[in-house]
Order: sequence, then structure tokens, then C-alpha cells
Amino acid sequence: MVDAALIKECSDPGLKPAIVEQFIEQAGSQDPLTVTVRSGNRVVLVPKPKTAEEALALIRDNLGRNTVRVGITQYPAGLGILEAGQLKPDLVDACENMLMGTALFAKVYRIVTKWYGNPTEKNVLPQVFDDAIIAWQTGYFEGTAVFRAEDPGNVKLAQPGPVRREGADAEAGLPEDEAKSETPAEASGSDPNKAGIRIDLSGIGAHQK
Repeated sequence: MVDAALIKECSDPGLKPAIVEQFIEQAGSQDPLTVTVRSGNRVVLVPKPKTAEEALALIRDNLGRNTVRVGITQYPAGLGILEAGQLKPDLVDACENMLMGTALFAKVYRIVTKWYGNPTEKNVLPQVFDDAIIAWQTGYFEGTAVFRAEDPGNVKLAQPGPVRREGADAEAGLPEDEAKSETPAEASGSDPNKAGIRIDLSGIGAHQK
């Protein structure tokens, strides 16, 4: 269980402490040095870092090639970073990671809530929260790259109540590639948000009948 004082001091004010607690329980980690590396759907086994320096070195080694999540909130390490040298120790600082992670999750939660039409029915709210957790883990919701999508702004986030979802944890092995998308060479053509940095060769040869 993440310390209540840490949640109070280091969480985005747009999220209630109970939501932050559920978010970390389902999609985060208790250890600020946790680094999760995935290649596609597969979790890559990596040595457990014992120090912040080891954690940052592990992130640098995998950034651009694999999807890397880090810290208490399992923050997407590649977000906004073009070169591994731009990595900041903040990623593995418990409070800073939680500040960044909860702020980003709050945006993801707002995106999902708005898509649902800002529901208030109690029976719908757990599903909204569930989808926000999955969007956090995969980086996508309804085809939208949620980490880069525009924040819908003033969306009221409801308290979903106790949520339990089998398999919706940090090791779910769901596909995500927000870290890869930082490097054009690794960009996926299937994502419309990243298609602009690729050259479309599909038309070549199409008229040579």
C-alpha cells in the first residue's frame, strides 16, 4: 500500500486520494525503482535496479527499442524524450513520479470520461475507470494515443467506488508503444498520430499493370 501521506502530498489535485490509491494498486508499483520493459506484448526480463542510477541506466538501455514504464505510477519513460540523455532522475523519485504520473492519468481519465459523455450513473463509473486504467497501460483508447492527445480540460471525474478487474495490473502484457513513438525510425505506421513521420510507399507499383 502506498503511503497515504505520499498520496496527499504528491498527487494531482484533480484526482481524489481514493482514485489515486486504486490507480496505483491496479496499474502501478509499490517500488519507485520498478522498471518494466516490454517488446510488443512480451514482458522483457530485466535485472531489478537497486539504485536510482541503475534504474536510469536500464531505462536508457531500452528506450527507443522497447516500451519502458517506470516508478510508482509506471510512468511511460519515453514520453516527451527524444534522446536517452534527456532522462531526468525525477522518473525514479517517488514524489516526482507520482506528481507526473497522476497528472497524466488524470488527463487520460478525463479523455475516457468525456468519451462516455460524462456519465453520472453509478453502474457505469467502474467501467469508465476500468477503461482509463487499460488506456494507461496500453497508451490508447478508441484509437487515440492518450498520452499525446489534447486534454479535454474541465471534465468532472466521478469516484468510481471499489474496482476489481482481473488481469488489469502492471504485468498485464497489453500492447503499448508510446516509448517507441519517440523515435521516428521506430514509429508504427498503424497509429494515425505518428503516420506523418513515415513515407507512404503503398502507392508504388500500384499503377504498373
